[in-house]
Amino acid sequence: MTPAETSAPASQTLSRGIRMLELLAEAPGPRTIAQLSADMGVHRSIAYRILRTLESHRLVTRDESGRVHAAPGLAVLARGVQRDLQSAALPELTVLANELKMCAFIAVWDQPDCTTLVTVEPRHVHATVVQHPGTRHPFGHGAPGIAMQSTLTEGQWNALNHETPYRENAALARRRGYATSIDEVIPGLSSVAAPIEVPGRLPAAVAVVYSTGSNTSEVEAIGARLREAALAISAELG
Repeated sequence: MTPAETSAPASQTLSRGIRMLELLAEAPGPRTIAQLSADMGVHRSIAYRILRTLESHRLVTRDESGRVHAAPGLAVLARGVQRDLQSAALPELTVLANELKMCAFIAVWDQPDCTTLVTVEPRHVHATVVQHPGTRHPFGHGAPGIAMQSTLTEGQWNALNHETPYRENAALARRRGYATSIDEVIPGLSSVAAPIEVPGRLPAAVAVVYSTGSNTSEVEAIGARLREAALAISAELG
């Protein structure tokens, strides 16, 4: 990359388009143009122009009432994101979700955050905590980040000069092969995660999330099961 390229200003229009997609992904339901323009801090006419561009690429769509939804074109793009990891993980996630009756997911290291790559919900369970693909949270919070951090020693981690300090829980997770967190990302929710290590790539984590207070006596067994799944996914990736 040339000095001119590194100093070039970011595209405001592109940034706003990406922000609109992020808002739709984070929202619990469809949004109106007025809501999107308010959330983005732009005039409604600007939000509308961005919307029309995203519609032309089939990334968003509007229903009969004019509310904006994420469109199937996003799923096409998402299929190419760490395709091999998604393919290797899905069978294990499906088994985990139905065996443990919890939402099982893969989290990836997306500096400075953890991002949920793929999720499987258990079948025939009426009430379960759901972790949606694309969900992001700070790397220093929650079991997935601790699990990924545990793949390195404290010295190795400090050599990276990462903004997140090495956590004491990471050293514990390194010894037992899985990490736990309680109420760190969202109050009332707990998580257990095991690192997925593959040479030549950043670590990921396989995890489950559940309501704090439920299955607390089974954390060790859940951790052991996740460790087993992580090893199977790592072996599949080879």
